[in-house]
Amino acid sequence: MKQLTVRDFGTLKNGEKAHLYIMENEKGVTAAVTDYGAALVNLLAPDKNGSLLDVVLGFDDVSGYENGTECFGASVGRSANRIAGAEFQLNGVTYQLAKNEKGNSLHSGPDLWFKRLWTVTDRGDDHVTFVLHSPDGDQGYPGNVDMQVTYTLDEENGITVHYEAVPDQDTIINMTNHSYFNLNGQGSGTALGHTLTMDSDFFTPADDEAIPTGEIRPVDGTPMDFRSGRVLGAEIDSDYEPLRLGEGYDHNWLLKTEGKFVKVAELAADQSGIVMDTYTDRPGVQMYTANFLGGSRGKGGACYNSRDAVCLETHFYPDAIHHDNFPGPVCKAGEKYDTRTMYRFRTGR
Repeated sequence: MKQLTVRDFGTLKNGEKAHLYIMENEKGVTAAVTDYGAALVNLLAPDKNGSLLDVVLGFDDVSGYENGTECFGASVGRSANRIAGAEFQLNGVTYQLAKNEKGNSLHSGPDLWFKRLWTVTDRGDDHVTFVLHSPDGDQGYPGNVDMQVTYTLDEENGITVHYEAVPDQDTIINMTNHSYFNLNGQGSGTALGHTLTMDSDFFTPADDEAIPTGEIRPVDGTPMDFRSGRVLGAEIDSDYEPLRLGEGYDHNWLLKTEGKFVKVAELAADQSGIVMDTYTDRPGVQMYTANFLGGSRGKGGACYNSRDAVCLETHFYPDAIHHDNFPGPVCKAGEKYDTRTMYRFRTGR
């Protein structure tokens, strides 16, 4: 592993300085992360010709992240995805969250964790650890939480995101990483030529506000079946109600992890030859085809349009707190929240 590099990443509106921490392995694979939002900014992987491509969307400095709404590379918490009605009950108490999307809570906004400066508590050539103190009542949730997010780059071209926390009250914790991947390189255009293979037999249909209905539906015979591999654009505009409501893929698939850290998905580019394997111990993954990107100007002046990337957000199912048949997102007082997701890169056949 090469020596960790640290550089300035710009100044926030309040005058605070952000920094970029750059890890590089002996093969040249590079991961750059920032203390603003504990976000993944750059991820360079070799294509079939040995050239390094940056495969995540993002911005060249912190101002883009501070002003943008896209969640590029973000560490999302205290609870990622949606909670219906922006409220929930826990231990007989009703907790009210901010309504920031159609009367619901999305990514626990608008006071978002990825719009805050995190503290670096540990760093080495192959890892950087960020910590954010979230006090009791933060975003409406009970309990104090010190969320720790560690990015680790290995010599097998994997980047692991490790989340750890111990709340002092029962609370919801449901973290994810919101990287937007384009394995042909960020700024290269549509990602709909990518092929996704995902070992999932079921998904959770959602209503017109992207809130799961509670149904767990088999993927058999539907455009949601990725078990044998499917080009993302093949049926994305088909006349299938979940796709019409989501304006593309923006759904949760059930994973067969059973709490074990296993490979759950493979994403293969149609041009570069880059393949990304996703590993996690989470029970679900939100696959989102960036349907609502609207022409953001990103790294190097690239224009990011709708469906120019795909997100694989590993987590508990959306709105799990309201569905007894979904794995529960409650972390008990004194219990350790501890979960990992890894994205590993190689070139395909």
